[in-house]
This record gives sequence, C-alpha cells and structure tokens, in this order.
Amino acid sequence: MTWIRPQDVQAAFCAVVCDEWARAGVTDAVVAPGSRSTPMVVALDEEERIRVHVVLDERSAGFVALGLALAGGRPAVVVTTSGTASVELHPAVVEAAQAGVPLIAVTTDRPPELHHVAAPQTVEQRGLFVGAAWELDPGPPDPAMSPEWRSIAARTVQEALEAPGPVHLNLPFREPLLGRPGSIEVPPGRPGGRPWHAAWRPEAGTPPQELVELLAGHAGGRGLIVAGAGAGPGALELGARLGWPVLADPRSGARLPSPCTIAAGDALLRHRFPGSPPPDVVLRVGAPWASKVVSQWLAALPPETTQVLVDHRTRWADPERQAAYTVPTTPAAIVEALETPVPERPSGWLLAWQDGERRAQGAFEGLLKKGALLDMSEPALARSALAGLAEGGVLFVSSSMPVRDVEWFGAPRRGAVVLSNRGANGIDGVLSTAIGA
Repeated sequence: MTWIRPQDVQAAFCAVVCDEWARAGVTDAVVAPGSRSTPMVVALDEEERIRVHVVLDERSAGFVALGLALAGGRPAVVVTTSGTASVELHPAVVEAAQAGVPLIAVTTDRPPELHHVAAPQTVEQRGLFVGAAWELDPGPPDPAMSPEWRSIAARTVQEALEAPGPVHLNLPFREPLLGRPGSIEVPPGRPGGRPWHAAWRPEAGTPPQELVELLAGHAGGRGLIVAGAGAGPGALELGARLGWPVLADPRSGARLPSPCTIAAGDALLRHRFPGSPPPDVVLRVGAPWASKVVSQWLAALPPETTQVLVDHRTRWADPERQAAYTVPTTPAAIVEALETPVPERPSGWLLAWQDGERRAQGAFEGLLKKGALLDMSEPALARSALAGLAEGGVLFVSSSMPVRDVEWFGAPRRGAVVLSNRGANGIDGVLSTAIGA
C-alpha cells in the first residue's frame, strides 16, 4: 500500500482549486498572510494566471478584493488565516452582499479536532457570514474526495456570479502545511481549459407585453426614468425612445451629455420642481439614489403614478414601498421590444425638465467656479474632481456626504466611471476598496 502524505493531499487540493478558478476567469487574489493559509497561498503564488496581491491587514484585504471585483466585474478571491483574521472580512462580505459584487472569501481553518478544546487561534468559522454569503466547508482535503475538488472550486465562482454576491469557502488544513501537489494523481480538468461548471446565462428576460404597452401609451408624455447604479447607458437610450427625462445618478453609467439627461435632479426637486401634476409613469432602474430628496419625492407621488422597478437581478430595491410592478429585464431589452417611433419633438414636460437642468447647471457653474465664494467647498471639489478626471479614469467616492456631493453637483460627462460602496452604505474600507478598483 502506498502511503500518501496529508500535506501533499492539501497541496494538490489547493492546486486544483486555483486551476479551476483560473479556468473560470478569476484573475486576482488578495492574500492576508498567516500560517494556516500556507497551502492555499503557495498554490495561488504558483498559479501564473492569477495575480496575487499581499495586504497585511485582513479587514483592508477584504475591501481591496471588493474593489477588484467591483471594477472588474468578475469574482476576486481573498484569503485569510484562521481565527479572528477570518472575522475581519465580515464588513467587506456584507458590502458585497448588499451591492451585488462577486467575491470569494476563503477562510482557512483549524481542523475539526482542534475545535472546542481551547486551541489557539480557533473560532467557529462555519456560519461566520450567515445571511450574507453562500457557504461551503468541504472539510480537510481527503484523497477519496478528489473527484469532487474541481466541482467545489467551480461552484464557488458560479455562486458568486449567480446573484451576484459573496461566497464563503472555509477550508480546514492540518499540519504540516507545506506539501508537494504533484506527488498524487488528481482528476484532470475539462478539455480546452473549460471550467468544471459554467452557466449559460441568457440575456435579461424579454419585458412583459403589459409593460411595453404601458410605456408605449405614455411615449412623449409625462414619464420619468430614475437611473441609479447599474442602470447603464441603456437607460438614456430608453429615455430618448420615449421622450422622457432621465434622472441619472453619477454611478449609473447614464449621466452622459444628452437631451434627456437630468443630473441636477436633487436640486430641482428641492425647489418642488416640476410642481403639479405629477408624472404618470416612473421607471426606476438600478440602485436607489443616495439623495433623500429624490427618495422622498418618489414616496410622495400619488397612487395614480405607476412606478415600475426594472432590475434583471430581481432585487427588491424599493425603500419607499411604492412600486406597483417589478420587472426582471433591462432598459436595452425594453428598447428592443418597443415599436413606437421616437417622438418628433420634445413634449412640454421634457422641455421643462431640460430648462430646469440648464438653469441648475448654470447656477452650479457660477457659484462653484474658481474665484467664486464657494470655490473650495465640498460641492466645488466634487464637481471639479469629476470634471477633471482623465478620459477612461475611475473616481472612487466615499459614502455619506462625498457621494452625495458628486451626485448633486457633478455635471454630465463621458469617459469617466464613478464607483462607491453603496451596498450597506458604510463609511469604512473606502481607501482599500479604491486601491482594489
């Protein structure tokens, strides 16, 4: 009988996991160094398709991985050692859960025999992020389970992409921690470099005919699109198709120069614009604005105003509880389904919003430009930072007031990406997430 060293089994397991991650498109991993994570860290370091970033502080490491995933749109891995090091990932995991960011949190653990006996650096890591992350603990690597290793690794990527959101992979390792992965035979991966599991994801669903008819019936009328983070430029295309103004959050990807773009929505609504009567239809796409003024205005609209939530992830993003319908689709899919022509001329409703936007931007420019009374105020800095960003640049904005300053006072422009941790709306992890992004 051939004796297989346990450390070699652990090394082989970690090598297989890293290979599957790379096959599935993972390109970055953040490591917070520690003894118990040695098998996984060594495997990541030897996997040339994955870049490894070393961050000494575990809490910061979680947010750096979050930033990598937020900017890249693909799962990023963060690895910690056992004990309270694993607990430090919790804030980043919660933010990833509420912001819909794919994140693979790998907490390495003491083996079962060291639990509940006061062993050092040992806490209960199973269920550590319950309610915030999909969790898997396959136990200490066992050669009898090697046919399942590739499935375990590929599943973590699929689960992170499905919602999207965070995954918690808890891996108990025994000492000695250094082994030789090539000393045992493991099942090969799928041919052509394909991952063990992959999902065929069709484009977001075709909008229901009832929605198409509702929008077509109000094309050129008193309709409004409120676009938040995740809406994308398709919200503007839909606004142009319907002849409706688009209140565009800077994180939406829709705050671009366009006849439909309304960037000064917060300022206009503070002055009770547009007055009466209210809109007939409001289409809400993406995450809610940070602005309480916008959310309060939406909440105060009468029941006769039909509010529709459009989100292909079917989240219930309705703090005001005013949505009459939720639709798992995208603005682009709605545009494709609409057969109504673009209105020949703007309606009085759209012209009023355009005039309000023009006046508001003029007022901002006059009050916040260099040499004016407020030229070093927070609104002026936010407006200048966004305007001065290089083409293709990323502006990462802190929660609380900074994101509101950019939301309220940032002018429409192309070639800029605005990111912020607005899932749980926490004010921690800002610099680390920005570094990752």
